[in-house]
Amino acid sequence: MRHVTREEMQEADRTAIEDYGVPGVVLMENAGRGAAACALEMLGESAGPAAIVCGSGNNGGDGYVVARHLHNHGVEVVVHLLSDREKVRGDARTNLTIIEHMGLDIRRTPPDELDLSGAELVVDAIFGTGLSGAVRPPYDAAIRAINDAPAPKLAIDIPSGLDTNTGEVFGACVRADRTATFALPKVGFTRGSGPDMVGDLTVIDIGMPREVLER
Repeated sequence: MRHVTREEMQEADRTAIEDYGVPGVVLMENAGRGAAACALEMLGESAGPAAIVCGSGNNGGDGYVVARHLHNHGVEVVVHLLSDREKVRGDARTNLTIIEHMGLDIRRTPPDELDLSGAELVVDAIFGTGLSGAVRPPYDAAIRAINDAPAPKLAIDIPSGLDTNTGEVFGACVRADRTATFALPKVGFTRGSGPDMVGDLTVIDIGMPREVLER
């Protein structure tokens, strides 16, 4: 399985959505459901709580899907929204609205006040592959809180703070026990600090047309 750069993954997403007509929300659903299966494996017999730490973008949207599926499997879930709700848009907003209607425990948590001490599993859904610069305060504090938590850590698509192309750490980076990445593994997983941050790697089939992935 070939490894792809940030730009290649972005082009694959664009092609699947715009040229093949696969709705972005479908790709997000498949991604989150696959990552939730990884989370359930990591939890084992534990019923949680699982802390899902979400940024404002699509990586956070994947986290909301994970939260929904864990809840449906009887796991206690706490969703930490690190940004204002108004900053969550598009497919991520759709999935946030769903879990709000479900009555899940969603907390607007300032990044520098994140407390994960009671979690049985921490899911990192802060930043995705689009990150291309240093993690700035206060989000670096949230990453430190994740790393300091005693619970196992599952990164969604890529550990937050890791450069997709180079494996460089952007000042602060989640050190994951497992990473559930989507469609194809990323080049940065094999370079620089990538191997130390990714942990065990699982590649999730998110339903992209085979023709897109073979380009």
